[in-house]
Amino acid sequence: MGGALRVGIVGIGNISGQYLATLPLLAGVEVTAVADLDFERAAAVARDGIRASEPDRLYEADDVDLVLNLTVPRAHADVALRAIEAGKHVYNEKPLALTTAEGRRILDAAAGLGVRVGCAPDTVLGTGTQTARHLLDAGAIGSPVAATAFMVSPGPERWHPSPEFFYRTGGGPLLDMGPYYLTALVTLLGPVRRVAGMAAMPRDRRTVGSGPLAGTDFPVEVPTHVTGTLEHASGAVSTLLMSFDVWAAELPRIEVYGTDGSLSVPDPNGFGGQVRLFHRDSPEWTPRPDAAGYAGAGRGCGIADLADAVAAGTEHRAGGELALHVLDVLESLLRAAESGRTEPVTTDCARPAPVPLSG
Repeated sequence: MGGALRVGIVGIGNISGQYLATLPLLAGVEVTAVADLDFERAAAVARDGIRASEPDRLYEADDVDLVLNLTVPRAHADVALRAIEAGKHVYNEKPLALTTAEGRRILDAAAGLGVRVGCAPDTVLGTGTQTARHLLDAGAIGSPVAATAFMVSPGPERWHPSPEFFYRTGGGPLLDMGPYYLTALVTLLGPVRRVAGMAAMPRDRRTVGSGPLAGTDFPVEVPTHVTGTLEHASGAVSTLLMSFDVWAAELPRIEVYGTDGSLSVPDPNGFGGQVRLFHRDSPEWTPRPDAAGYAGAGRGCGIADLADAVAAGTEHRAGGELALHVLDVLESLLRAAESGRTEPVTTDCARPAPVPLSG
């Protein structure tokens, strides 16, 4: 497979525009084809060098090395397995699959055929999370003791024209936004070994707020307010809150607390942002310069990282084992909320290699 890694995109929804804007700017990556069950949606974004296709033909195409899977969560496993069966690498939008069992099937199939699995979010490869990790690894706050991670909003139906899938199995704040926060926590503090949690669904219906379906009600199938406690294998304990039921709050995104100080980590739904450090010997919050990560990164930097790893024969960072572990933690948290018991997390993963400051 010489030259650039050739990417075929399946699923032309809201998020596809961000990938189509950033992937052409990345070295080592070339978008060659786009596909959707609605062929007209694919045709609408096709342009010079990027052809429109049907999904079945894209999987078998000779000019596609990796399938970027941007379908809705319930289709992630089926699309990934089709791509793998055709001998393609695959990169899924988050979550990896609806269940840990489905995610394991994807990874096992890829291992059997010698292809790679990547998965969003790749935001943790940007300067925000990577600078925080650099400071943690350098001992800037001593030994990590605990962390908090908060994402609260009134829900995506205010702005998304077709928000129903956010409230079906595979959605909700935990499966939709949780991967950003959990991937950041695992990147910073390592894998999780057990969880406890509670969940609520205050409303069983929501209303579309924009677009042609504005004013239409639809059912809610999943918890929309989830809290959890995570015990990392390192011994650190994280507190998590993911909610689509909060109109306003003044909570931080992520903070990490150590024996010598604290670290403020920017929104893991973005690539950059300012990291701030509080140390017991200098008792004030101090902004820290970027020290690691892909500078100026956007959606798809995880695919470029994978392309570099394929060329070098090394491990890519936004990898399948990490995504599977994050999915397992999220699923275990929902199970703990239902059972009222602490639940073990049965998967494991290594912290991905740090990203030197570049770009």
